[in-house]
Amino acid sequence: MEKLLEILEELQPDVDFEKCENLVDGRYLDSLTILSLISEIEDAFDVQIPTVEIIPANFNSAKKIWELIERLQEE
Repeated sequence: MEKLLEILEELQPDVDFEKCENLVDGRYLDSLTILSLISEIEDAFDVQIPTVEIIPANFNSAKKIWELIERLQEE
């Protein structure tokens, strides 16, 4: 989770990712940032994020993103 928070803070340093629960809905992460984030996650955690998983519910908080990463690592 710490590595994920580092990645998020590099992309958007002005957001408190540990507390924010509406990253997409609150427009803290836009589509270009999410694409960059996906690329960083895939490299850092050795996972592939399928297109069907790229939905706001999976990216609205660091916790949800982490749950997605863990689920993909188990597959």
